[in-house]
Amino acid sequence: MQRLRTDGATSVDDLARLLGVSSATIRRDLQHLDEAGQITRVHGGAIIPADGSEDADLQRPFATVAADETSDKRAIARLAATVVSDGDVVLLDVGTTTQLLAKELRGRRITVMTTSLAVLDVLRDDPAVELILMGGWVRRAYHSLVGVLTEDALRQVHADLAFLGASGIRRDGEVLDTTLVEVPVKRALIEASDRSVLLADSHKFPGTGKLKVCGVADLDVLVTNSGADPETLRLCADSGVEVLTA
Repeated sequence: MQRLRTDGATSVDDLARLLGVSSATIRRDLQHLDEAGQITRVHGGAIIPADGSEDADLQRPFATVAADETSDKRAIARLAATVVSDGDVVLLDVGTTTQLLAKELRGRRITVMTTSLAVLDVLRDDPAVELILMGGWVRRAYHSLVGVLTEDALRQVHADLAFLGASGIRRDGEVLDTTLVEVPVKRALIEASDRSVLLADSHKFPGTGKLKVCGVADLDVLVTNSGADPETLRLCADSGVEVLTA
């Protein structure tokens, strides 16, 4: 249940490895939890039911992350905003840094498309910004929209820029995330845009993550702050990525 509350979804194989038990044991346990109404079984794993049953604990992940290294994230957001030109169509990923970027974009004559309810909260009353919210399953813990409806919606749009978050960047150039249901959405954001911009503070070098989102060669710009791993930054630059340091 802790893993589901953190990630929103998980697979049988991941739980078996995490807990050191067989897949058959996990399937039986998930069946019991499903019958008790605590989870929803899906093919290959389980999700937290989207029926409003989540308690206040599920709101902690976003709020906790939002409080971490705020000054660094704010500096990254300010620098990232300079990449945006008036008239641009911009895709904003979920995350606390993209929320701060949305604040920097208030009052700009641009179009913002997003999968983030936090971005919606920032821009909903801004008459200058044309705001488009992607549909999907509401993942309350991370203020995000995910799932096949979100991914299908992203296939219908095109943007000049996509601003992405991630859990970590490895020294071999792999961009990682920890959350199963968010990774397909991040990949769809990249596919839907002319240029992809990764927002990653220095603590995300190497960071954490078990799922590959993309390689640095799939990015156009990396916005970070001082203290990021020099070796990884060199790899990014050698791969043709413009590195901006706040």
